[in-house]
Amino acid sequence: MDLLTIAGHKLYAPKGIGALFIKNGTTMDSLIHGASQEKAKRAGTENVAYIVGLGVACEIANNELPEYGTKVKKLRDRLYAAIVAGLGKERVRLNGHPEKRLPNTLNVSVRGAIGEELLSKIPEIAASTGAACHAGSTEPSSVLLEMGLSREWALGALRLTLGRWSTQEEIDTAGRLIVERA
Repeated sequence: MDLLTIAGHKLYAPKGIGALFIKNGTTMDSLIHGASQEKAKRAGTENVAYIVGLGVACEIANNELPEYGTKVKKLRDRLYAAIVAGLGKERVRLNGHPEKRLPNTLNVSVRGAIGEELLSKIPEIAASTGAACHAGSTEPSSVLLEMGLSREWALGALRLTLGRWSTQEEIDTAGRLIVERA
C-alpha cells in the first residue's frame, strides 16, 4: 500500500480530522503551498485538539474492536433476517460477499422499490442508498452496476450502517419499518 487515508469520523473522532499514511519513497505534490508543516506536504496550522481526539479514538477502537465487531455483526445479520423474513427472498438481495464484509454495514436491494423513495417514507431511519458522496443522486450506484446488478436491483439498494450504540430494539424497529413501507 502506498497511501492510506483515515477519516476520523468513521471511528468517532471529531469530524474534520483525518490522517494520511504515505509509504516511504512515495512522491506527492503539495496541494496547499506555503510553510513547511507536514513535511512540506501542506501549509497551515495543525489542529492539535482534533489530532489528539483522533489518537484517542484510535486507541479506543483498538481496545474495543473485537467485542464491537461481534456485537454489531449479530445486529446487522438480525436486520437482514428481518427484512428477508418480511419481504421474502425473491424481493431481497444481499449486495456483497455474505461473510467478507464490514460487520457494521448492510447493503441490500429490494426488488420493485426505489431506494431513495423508500427511505423518504421512513424518516425514522437515517440511511442512504449508497456512499455519502453520492447522496441525493437518483442514479444507481456505479459500484453495484459493476458488481453485475441490474439497474432495477441497483435502484432498490439500501445502505444501512449500524453504530457503536445501535440497539436490538432499534434494529427490530428498522426492519419492521422497511418491510411495512417497501
